[in-house]
Amino acid sequence: MISLDQAVDATRTGDLWLFRGDTLADKAIRTATNAPVNHVGMALVLDDLPPMMWHAELGKSLLDLWTGDHHRGVQLHDLRGAVEKWTRELGQQAWVRQLAPEAGRAQEDGALRAIARWDGTSFPRTSALAWRWLRGRSVIEDDPRSRQERLESAYCAEVVGVTYEEMGLLARGRKSNWYDPGVFYSGDRLPLTQGWSLGDEIEVVLD
Repeated sequence: MISLDQAVDATRTGDLWLFRGDTLADKAIRTATNAPVNHVGMALVLDDLPPMMWHAELGKSLLDLWTGDHHRGVQLHDLRGAVEKWTRELGQQAWVRQLAPEAGRAQEDGALRAIARWDGTSFPRTSALAWRWLRGRSVIEDDPRSRQERLESAYCAEVVGVTYEEMGLLARGRKSNWYDPGVFYSGDRLPLTQGWSLGDEIEVVLD
């Protein structure tokens, strides 16, 4: 268990931020995907810029640091602001999982390619989330190269999954909607490429 200040200071590119809430929507997501968490985001930490969070959400209250405006869907936020929103305003419990070894330039470049490609992608209708995930688990994608044209909407786990693929942390070949928040939790077996690992969840508490 660490404070938000400690977590923000320690976070690095590729670290996962996981959230669990108690609203009906949160519980519905966990039930539909059989997951212990209902939201996942990925940290992006570049040079001397404040840490950022790359994720997808329905709200548009926070400034998207990539586009410089407010919109729903896939977004790049100030990490501290995003965590405070999800914990203080939305009542979510937060954890962080750290990527090892530390991401390098190649992984950062991959993350930036994903952001340039998918920032602003709309969020799917809540009623369609469960069916979308089930379809994703049904078969392996035939041609991963065509995903860019098909990804017209995306939920949080899809965003992190395809970004991890661009970073070389996950092998390509799965449908983007194969991913759900639970596969990024330590109880599941995320098939990271050789040499990469994720630490256990560390709970983040606010003062």
